[in-house]
Amino acid sequence: MTGQEDIEITCELMAERLKLLNDPPPLSILPIYSQMPADLQAKIFDKAEPGVRKVIVATNIAETSLTVDGIMFVVDSGFSKLKVYNPKMGMDALQITPISQANALQRQGRAGRTGPGKCYHMYTERAFKDEFYIQTIPEIQRTNLANTVLLLKSLGVKDLLEFDFMDPPPQDTISTSLFDLWALGAVDNLGELTALGRRMIAFPMDPSLAKLIITAVEYGCSEEMLTIVSMLSVPSVFYRPKERQEEADSAREKFFVAESDHLTLLHVYEKWRLSKHSDGWCVRHFLHPKALRRAKEIRDQLQDIMKVQQMQFTSCGTDWDVIRKCICSGYYHQAAKVKGLGEYINLRTSVTVQLHPTSALYGLGYLPDYVVYHELILTSKEYMSCVTSVDPHWLADLGAVFYSIKEKGYSVRDKKFTEMEFNRRAEIEAQMAADKKREDERVAKEKTAMRPSVRSSADSAARKVKTQGVVKRPVMPRAGRGF
Repeated sequence: MTGQEDIEITCELMAERLKLLNDPPPLSILPIYSQMPADLQAKIFDKAEPGVRKVIVATNIAETSLTVDGIMFVVDSGFSKLKVYNPKMGMDALQITPISQANALQRQGRAGRTGPGKCYHMYTERAFKDEFYIQTIPEIQRTNLANTVLLLKSLGVKDLLEFDFMDPPPQDTISTSLFDLWALGAVDNLGELTALGRRMIAFPMDPSLAKLIITAVEYGCSEEMLTIVSMLSVPSVFYRPKERQEEADSAREKFFVAESDHLTLLHVYEKWRLSKHSDGWCVRHFLHPKALRRAKEIRDQLQDIMKVQQMQFTSCGTDWDVIRKCICSGYYHQAAKVKGLGEYINLRTSVTVQLHPTSALYGLGYLPDYVVYHELILTSKEYMSCVTSVDPHWLADLGAVFYSIKEKGYSVRDKKFTEMEFNRRAEIEAQMAADKKREDERVAKEKTAMRPSVRSSADSAARKVKTQGVVKRPVMPRAGRGF
């Protein structure tokens, strides 16, 4: 199946249909998806009781990642969820798409690994041959390339649009990634790496997160920012089982920090650390211990990188406004302004986005005027993931390339004049860079043109030396011996 919701509905339908039958044989229905706790996931590997058939309803995690003994029949729905990046909106969309022929063959191979088996494909052979891609679309063609572009820039690649990729990504994606890097200050107006961009290369993560760690040293909150970045680098740590949703929601609300989802993640990690990394504490509070342990590993690795870069470790204590301002410094290009009930509008793209129901800001009773978010995800609506409320003056100070405080008497004409001045300065920089390049090429040509003349004068001097002497005779090549 495609995801958690489809799996849970399928399991419910199977249980209901079994009840309608007269004395059906016993059937064990086991779901598996990535957000399930590890102990429930492990149940699919347990041997079924005598006389009981086992049915496993899984996402495409069962396609390649794991093999279950005794599977004789596979039912292939023909669909999967793919994360696709939209460069125009700067948003990731989880889209249900048909699988490829390679996926279909891989699913078919799950049947009868340890004995004879069959696979039932829920589509026609004609659809398989004519409508399915041969291979899955490469990830480089459907993801945000900001980190890849930053890495290529550090390797000295100048023209990314002409770079020889094995699977060339869309040009819109490369252009958007370059723009995002420019907005963060990682590249200058000419597309060259800045000092900040060179420091960001050391961190193997999204450039926005790398900038958060670097600027946190200046704000004096690097310890807290390390934790927040490591928590953002793992899947959601909250677990919400369908049969205990109210309990899970009430347990989650205990960790909420009203101003920020980022600070909520920091609060969760600190409480887990105080519990001495207890798995039992995680189960009682509906948290994934595996995800928290992974966040701790990432935090330790980032701490080692900071030590190598000779960056200071500082803590701001309980002054969380400092952390919010630091978060704003990395996400000012992803800011939104309140529009209506639960709705915001992106300040750059004017896209209407929603607060997710699981956000700490959702049930506040009031909406902050300005927020920044980690990413946009399109499911049924355009939702902001991991939101923090910010002061509009922070946006104007830190994101001066996009925002400014509207002053009394500041007209549209003044705004256009400011934009024209900025564009003129950028054009002058580009012209200066082109002139410098032409001058370097001219000097290089002159040097290459001078080299042959120097060599010819040296050769003539050598010939003169040979002809000068007591006996003047031509220098003839020595004859061979005739062998």
